[in-house]
Amino acid sequence: MKARLCLQDGKSYEGFTSKGYKNAIQGEIVFFTGMTGYQEVLTDPSYRGQIVVFTYPLIGNYGINLEDAESKEVQVNGVVMFHCAGVASHYQSVQSLGDYLDERGVPFLTGVDTREVTKEIRTGGTRQAILTHNDDYEFLPPESSQIDQVKGAKIETHGEGLIHIGLIDFGWKKSILQKLLDYDVRVSVIPYSEITQVDDLKLDAVVLSNGPGDPKDVSSKLPAIKKMLDVYPSFGICMGHQVIALAYGADTIKLAFGHRGANHPVKDVVTGKVFLSSQNHNYVVDEASLIETPLAKRFYNVNDDSIEGLMHETKRIMSVQFHPEANPGPEDAEWLFDDFLKLVKKKEVKAYV
Repeated sequence: MKARLCLQDGKSYEGFTSKGYKNAIQGEIVFFTGMTGYQEVLTDPSYRGQIVVFTYPLIGNYGINLEDAESKEVQVNGVVMFHCAGVASHYQSVQSLGDYLDERGVPFLTGVDTREVTKEIRTGGTRQAILTHNDDYEFLPPESSQIDQVKGAKIETHGEGLIHIGLIDFGWKKSILQKLLDYDVRVSVIPYSEITQVDDLKLDAVVLSNGPGDPKDVSSKLPAIKKMLDVYPSFGICMGHQVIALAYGADTIKLAFGHRGANHPVKDVVTGKVFLSSQNHNYVVDEASLIETPLAKRFYNVNDDSIEGLMHETKRIMSVQFHPEANPGPEDAEWLFDDFLKLVKKKEVKAYV
């Protein structure tokens, strides 16, 4: 069945869908450059409400398994591919990608020159888009805050380790929780809206998670977040990194088309080493805004020099813009979890500046 991807500026691309859907589906259009990892992308809460364009021509060849989902549901509003494999070939596969999306009512478009669409996004930036079968559609104002959907969650505790870490939930990925549990710690997942309860949990440290949307959507919680950061050893990941920067008076700005993929080179200014990272974000910390803060640049993006990580000058606080747990992506940065646990056990932190 024919359908179209329509961008808000009037450009459109024709393709095919496996099923009809009555209403046009709208979302912010973004692209992902990885060759694999589509199941993690589709279920990553950081992609909530977006239409994802996969640049690699063949998607779905190894199907869907029971292990790789980053949350309990598909988070994206829609998917655009050049070709979606109809038959999955992998010993862990339980379902094809197309059947998985159809079963969950997530529209997807195939037969589209996704690299052409990606060039358009790179030129004109991310914007609203619609997947539709009909000419009769209209763009609606986008949801003001995707992160508000986190507010209904409750505090949950996992593991039984002696070290107790609070995972502040802005839209956390399962792989972050699992990576922490691999270190034999106890983890309490705490919705950011319940951050005032942190002191009641007798934590040893906190990790601020990834999440969807603009980090400034949590501005009302920044005083409470800063109070928490001043007390506990802290590790911010992706949105958590941006929130730490905002809490200490820095600013964040939106990129034209974001960083999404599993091959972004990052340099460590302390060691001088470069490694590959998995990334998914629209916003970055404005380096110029760090001048009057106690935060210093620890990592930067080799491609565009944007900030990729911070360290506090005197407190046990570290943050990264990328995903050290990968999923999907390279495992080059997993050592950061080791560094964080070492930081938790120390009584002070050596200044890097």
